[in-house]
Amino acid sequence: MVRIVRIGLLLLSAALLTASSPSSPAAHMKADYVEACSCHTFCPCYFNKEAEHPYCEFNMAVKVREGSAGKVNLAGAKYWLTGDLGPEWGKGKGKWVTVSFDPATTKEQRDVLAPLILKTYGLEWPELKVQEAPITITQKGDIAEAKLGDGTMAYMKLQRVPGADGKGVMLRNVNYFGAKSNDGFAIYKSIEHRADVNGHKFSHPGRNAFLITIDSAMGGAKTGMGQ
Repeated sequence: MVRIVRIGLLLLSAALLTASSPSSPAAHMKADYVEACSCHTFCPCYFNKEAEHPYCEFNMAVKVREGSAGKVNLAGAKYWLTGDLGPEWGKGKGKWVTVSFDPATTKEQRDVLAPLILKTYGLEWPELKVQEAPITITQKGDIAEAKLGDGTMAYMKLQRVPGADGKGVMLRNVNYFGAKSNDGFAIYKSIEHRADVNGHKFSHPGRNAFLITIDSAMGGAKTGMGQ
């Protein structure tokens, strides 16, 4: 059962300001993303200030590989972003987003991750909700799969694009939002990609998807895509 966590935009914004203050310990993480959106491959947002449509509906399933802030170890923490970048993300304003934390992610980890997530994407969200739900992420061969809850809240089943040599397509030397660095976009397409979260419902099979590992930190990272 999903439990809505009473953390609003005001609290997350306050956490962001606190984490950015000189007295707060530096926070950093290396995280593995499974991501899909409503654009066709490859998402034009990474080269332009507008999505393919007047919306960009997305799921991002994330597991932190390593990271810390002070004595808080972030390794193993999992979170999931579902939302819509909307038509004005290039001006710094998204449309809506729900941040889901896996129940095993501790309060201390969440307190670090919340502002770190906001900092990485550098957008204002008129509608921002936070909740708790189990997250599972698996990969077998060329198939990556991720479930939020039992898969009814959000689900991704992605297949890697084979490329000319059959070993997959990698896109490198492209920024990922405000992350400090990334190891390249492994290009996938969605076999199934859907969500039904907090009054928002979408489904986008056969569209853009990728796997990527990013390095992100509080401070010093550029914001925006395609900079």
